[in-house]
Amino acid sequence: MAVNTDQYLSITAGLKKKNVALVAVSKIKPVEDILEMYQLGQRDFGENYVQELADKQTRLPDDIRWHFIGHLQGNKVKYIAPFVHLIQGVDSFKLLTEINKQAQKNNRVIDCLLQVHVAEEDTKFGFDERELLELVQSEQLTALKHIRITGLMGMASFSDDENKVRGEFRKLKQLFDTVAASPVGGPAFTILSMGMSGDYEMAIEEGSTLVRIGSLLFGARVR
Repeated sequence: MAVNTDQYLSITAGLKKKNVALVAVSKIKPVEDILEMYQLGQRDFGENYVQELADKQTRLPDDIRWHFIGHLQGNKVKYIAPFVHLIQGVDSFKLLTEINKQAQKNNRVIDCLLQVHVAEEDTKFGFDERELLELVQSEQLTALKHIRITGLMGMASFSDDENKVRGEFRKLKQLFDTVAASPVGGPAFTILSMGMSGDYEMAIEEGSTLVRIGSLLFGARVR
């Protein structure tokens, strides 16, 4: 299935009214589908795999804003550091230092979101509350001059229990507000990335400023 144009236009119109940004999750999707959505006006695309992202970046327009939204290994940062717009899933201080190192090599400051683990599922990556609050008060973090923390990212449990999912989003929003008041906060700290195809409307109600949507726009992935 290529792009669901009607769905895309409907979703983007609704998000615009709420001042919520959209990252179109394009992993496993061909460049033709991405280009089709680009021609509809979409500029922010999210990828989960470094090799796939690096390949697509060379084959698509230069003004696309590429978001890395998967679990990023430190030894692969160098492949996306020259061009990535935002790294959403930063889940360790070690990874932050590597991003800073590669950003410096490319004479860039790379924007990053700190990934927070709020779901009960063990499969989710991210800082827990204690680790997050310790990090954002750390002088080690403020010493990294080639990264900029622009917000938080998280995923709720994959559950039909609306109260559980809503509660996890609410917790993430509370942590976002706390971090915004810390040394990390500032004019650039504006992004709360939470909500995907199945729960993005609930996430917006709980304070999300950016949603990551794939299957509603491109159809279900094949793997």
